[in-house]
Amino acid sequence: MLNKYFRVIVGTMVLLSVVLTVYVNPNWMWFTVFIGVNLIQSAFTKWCLLETILMKLGVKKEAASCAVPSSKE
Repeated sequence: MLNKYFRVIVGTMVLLSVVLTVYVNPNWMWFTVFIGVNLIQSAFTKWCLLETILMKLGVKKEAASCAVPSSKE
């Protein structure tokens, strides 16, 4: 469930920053850059602030988020 929340929140933040860049001020693009940099650093450090916040809010971490389900025949 954590992975689903994470993807929805990050995707929403990226789309929101693009809309704000187009309609409000081009400096909002720095918000998109900030999101991208955080995603890259979390790939190397295995730490993400959003994940920490979601876990403190009680969102459960799933066992394997992107794994292909095994077939039981």
